[in-house]
Amino acid sequence: MKLTRQKHAKKNMGFYKNNFSFREPFQVLLDGTFCQAALRNKIQIREQLPGYLGGAVQLCTTRCVLKELQSLGKALYGAKLIAQSFQVRNCSHHKDLVSGSACLLSMTEEGNPHHFFIATQDQDLANRVRKKAGVPLLFIIQNTMVLDKPSPKSLAVVQKLQTNQLVPEHQKQSIVQLKEQEGLAKQGGEKRRKRKRAGGPNPLSCLKKKKKKTQEGQEPSAEKKKRRKRKRNRVKAEAVQSVQKNEEE
Repeated sequence: MKLTRQKHAKKNMGFYKNNFSFREPFQVLLDGTFCQAALRNKIQIREQLPGYLGGAVQLCTTRCVLKELQSLGKALYGAKLIAQSFQVRNCSHHKDLVSGSACLLSMTEEGNPHHFFIATQDQDLANRVRKKAGVPLLFIIQNTMVLDKPSPKSLAVVQKLQTNQLVPEHQKQSIVQLKEQEGLAKQGGEKRRKRKRAGGPNPLSCLKKKKKKTQEGQEPSAEKKKRRKRKRNRVKAEAVQSVQKNEEE
């Protein structure tokens, strides 16, 4: 069972490393509910969490979380001592402190740029974290820490990236630079003119010209026929005259 949990954790960590650029040391924000559950189940967070996530870890909390634990009194005194041993990250609630859950949620705004993990047993906070993309969620089941599977929101963002429906800004700039280098970008808003390719000769101009039959071309032919007819008549007349002359002699 332990190997199966470790395998799932490795797979989920690979998802966040490859798609949301999570790197060591992993920053984990913990609230009072997680510290209390770890104390009750005798979990050594500082010793066990790096082995579970497969890398160095920075355990963090906020002033809002510490103030909330202090206000709850002796019931959570042990959880407060655990939280006080963690690094305190600056939040935006300098004057008016808010609840621990609201504070941790605000630390992951704008796409979780600092790559925080959220460790909590608060179901309401966990559900709100799952609605964000790229925010890993840690919780405790019995005596074991568990890294939740990627949320539907995270999976949807990754799918858009893979189908090129959502292109990161640095990639857009790279594409523009490549287009400019190849001369594909429009300059000055003017459309590029298409070059006219040299075509072959007009096929109609290659046809042989037909000879026109004019009246002038027909008149010589008629004249020749008349000359031939007169010549035949003359030959006949001469033949008749020759016969008559012979008879007279």
